[in-house]
Amino acid sequence: MTDRSFAPVHVPQSILDRFKKLPVATIWNHVMKDAGVPLPFMENVQLWTPGKRLAARARTLRFLPPRPDLLAEIRSAGEGPEYRAMARCGPGDVLVADIMGNPQPCIFGDVKALQLKMNNADGIVTDGSIRDLEVMEAEQYGLIIYARGRTPYGNDPWAIPAEENVDIQCGGALVRPGDVLVGDGDGVVVVPSWFAEECVAICEEHEGVEAYIKQKILAEGCAPGKYYPPTPAMWDEYRAQKGRG
Repeated sequence: MTDRSFAPVHVPQSILDRFKKLPVATIWNHVMKDAGVPLPFMENVQLWTPGKRLAARARTLRFLPPRPDLLAEIRSAGEGPEYRAMARCGPGDVLVADIMGNPQPCIFGDVKALQLKMNNADGIVTDGSIRDLEVMEAEQYGLIIYARGRTPYGNDPWAIPAEENVDIQCGGALVRPGDVLVGDGDGVVVVPSWFAEECVAICEEHEGVEAYIKQKILAEGCAPGKYYPPTPAMWDEYRAQKGRG
């Protein structure tokens, strides 16, 4: 891993749009290998809005087990943490909720999620469950939703929204405010904001050489192992033909 700054940066929409064209599997590989992040993939978090691709900045919300003293602190603070977290979400942002990987509680349903709809946020990612999905689809909330499961329950008695705009875990992956979450049918990977621009360029080239290799395999009718994984010579060949294009 080369020397680089770990300072968080704002990731623009232009970078997010490029991520939407890339598979999570490729991104996972390079976040792990090139950024040195050992656990960037969210385990047991799956897509509930098929056909939609996610690439958005994380706005974080942490749930904690309920206790009277914690409840008193949260209530005395005025508006709940979940509303403050959603208020940070706009276009290009996704609400990421850490509910400790518990599949029983739901972070919230369609009424609270109206704030995300009104803000034109991109979606919701949680390692807990979601409810009222049909309502949100029928009323065209337009949210991309990843969750561990579906449930009719609320969050009580298992968890309460306690903190927002803080470092969290979700599905076993660290998520810091402003990180990029990229999701497809395979699941969700977390890209640190400081690595996002570098990552998208690396992954685009990775996909380019693999597309080139597939063309060669089909043209020759040979076994994929002849060219894959790409050798240094294959990389040189790909880059040379790309430069001629």
